[in-house]
Amino acid sequence: MKIKAHKTLLAFLHSEAAGGVILMGVAALALAIANSPLAGLYFHTLHLPLGPLPVLEWINDGLMALFFLLVGLEIKREMIGGQLASWAQRALPGIAAAGGMAVPALIYLVVQRGDGQTLHGWAIPAATDIAFALGVITLLGSRVPVSLKVFLTALAILDDLGAVLIIAFFYAGDLHLWALGGVAVAAVVLLALNRLRVAGLWAYLGVGAVLWVCMLKSGVHATLAGVLLALFIPITAKGDARPLETLEHALAPWVAFLIVPLFGFANAGVALGGVGLSALTSPIPLGVGLGLFFGKQIGVFGSAFIAIKLRVAQLPHGASWRQLYGTAVLCGIGFTMSLFIGLLAFADPAQQDLTKIGVLAGSIASAVLGWIILSTAAKRG
Repeated sequence: MKIKAHKTLLAFLHSEAAGGVILMGVAALALAIANSPLAGLYFHTLHLPLGPLPVLEWINDGLMALFFLLVGLEIKREMIGGQLASWAQRALPGIAAAGGMAVPALIYLVVQRGDGQTLHGWAIPAATDIAFALGVITLLGSRVPVSLKVFLTALAILDDLGAVLIIAFFYAGDLHLWALGGVAVAAVVLLALNRLRVAGLWAYLGVGAVLWVCMLKSGVHATLAGVLLALFIPITAKGDARPLETLEHALAPWVAFLIVPLFGFANAGVALGGVGLSALTSPIPLGVGLGLFFGKQIGVFGSAFIAIKLRVAQLPHGASWRQLYGTAVLCGIGFTMSLFIGLLAFADPAQQDLTKIGVLAGSIASAVLGWIILSTAAKRG
């Protein structure tokens, strides 16, 4: 019995759904703790100083740099030799990703009605959480065509790229030229390592640590150091080494089972005791929730529908329009990246809590409706 349970656990951990399921679990746990007698200990621990930064900032600025490093590696691999290697492969997910970022942002801006204090959060509902969304679609198993899983993965990767660019251009703080100079020097060293086809990953990671420190002090968000580092990790190097593949495989389990769940646990906790109907329908959570739930499905499905009808792209092989719509609804699960952008958009803890409520509401509604649509679509054949 123990051997069978062990094999079942290993099979689960190696499945595509594992990361998303664990993330759902820790988010629920964080909410429960934040609304229990342990709430004081939970919030106090997150703000404890640990060297130069408090615990929460080590998670959000430090560990999440590794998450962004993995995102950068995945984008580079897919763009060069994967699912996004050609324009034909990029067409449908690219167009759908663009629509899926523009419409939620527009809905958010409309809901804010020109309020200058809340407009800064326009990008919060523009992001899709790849772990959550793939977790839900993978749990449906063979009832969902493989082509739709490929489409969702490619769309989420391009969505991540868009989110990275938004963070870089719209959520930078006051810039410090001396630190940006350090970033430039580190980038030149990384470029030299790449051109020399150096295979040793520790050389890249060592310079990457310096890059992260400089980025932290520069005013550009420190996590983007991960994406920048990923651009310089070579796919092939001396001695037939494959540094990018090696690093990606080494990072993936740590990111999926430790870093992202830890981020979710640290940031999903919000005390709901004082939250009434007026708070739930206030501009921030309403804009975020409606943007994720309605904006994503309208933007993704609408732009994909137009592209297919204009023959710019093709419907994923073996998939129906209903299944494509269900997948578009799942894109409204915006947990990790949406929470992250929310932390950058608002410094006020009260506004951050309202953002979390909107993200959770929109993501849960999208997950439930997407599951229902894809389940019934499969049954109807």
